[in-house]
Amino acid sequence: MIAIGQYNDLRISGKSEKGLILTDGDKEALLNYTDVPVNSEIGDIINVFVYIHKDGSLVATTRRPLACVGDFAYLTVVDEAGDGVFMDLGIGKDIYVPQREQKRPMFKGDKHVVYVYLDESNDRMLASSRLTNFVEEEDIDLEEGDEVSLLIVDRSDLGFNAIIDNKYIGLLYANELFDDLQPGEIRKGWVKKIRVEGKIDLSLQPMGYSHILDSKDIIYIELKESGGIIHLGDKSSPDDIYHRFKISKNAFKKTIGALYKERLITISDHEIKIAIDETAE
Repeated sequence: MIAIGQYNDLRISGKSEKGLILTDGDKEALLNYTDVPVNSEIGDIINVFVYIHKDGSLVATTRRPLACVGDFAYLTVVDEAGDGVFMDLGIGKDIYVPQREQKRPMFKGDKHVVYVYLDESNDRMLASSRLTNFVEEEDIDLEEGDEVSLLIVDRSDLGFNAIIDNKYIGLLYANELFDDLQPGEIRKGWVKKIRVEGKIDLSLQPMGYSHILDSKDIIYIELKESGGIIHLGDKSSPDDIYHRFKISKNAFKKTIGALYKERLITISDHEIKIAIDETAE
């Protein structure tokens, strides 16, 4: 069965004036000659993306869309209709967003994170910016400390909302961010906390002591390469610390505290030094 809005492995069964006829043994889709791979022959199996044309026929393309059915993606509005807008899918086929599926009004040139799905009445692809209607909120298959892929959605009063592993939604708190985030960015993140009500708190930094061990190595190596001294300490600003090491001030203090306990460094308000000058060896 051909999956609409997805990649399919289909067999070339024939030719027409417009292109190759592809089949799964049941239904057929047209692959325009401009998309046909070189040296393709009848009987070959090729991987294509399939969607429904406005006339109701199935169309295949070897071009890769910006999103498939079931994906969250950051797309651009390319046209406005009376009761909705069209967004660029990257394959010469735009995707429709009805007004009822717009969290806030969309206009030509806008970019939004949307969810791509099939209209149950006709199997045509649609998109929605009402993301919470499509994320999974029960049976969350994540644990605190897990590394995840984040799609930054938008800014909220508390920070930034992000789609997690194309399945869940979570929050990055503004007071824990030291980078400028932009909607549409893909970031590596970590699950900080999963609340009883299913809400997920996120971090751009790893959780747990393993992160401190990694940071210890990084900071100590950089100390050696900097002549045994770095002008950052307990009273340094979070921005200065993040700019240098890409970690929060709290993680930095834990890390240098661990190095201090091992008698590897000395610490002052705005400076850390190697306790024994190994750079002279």
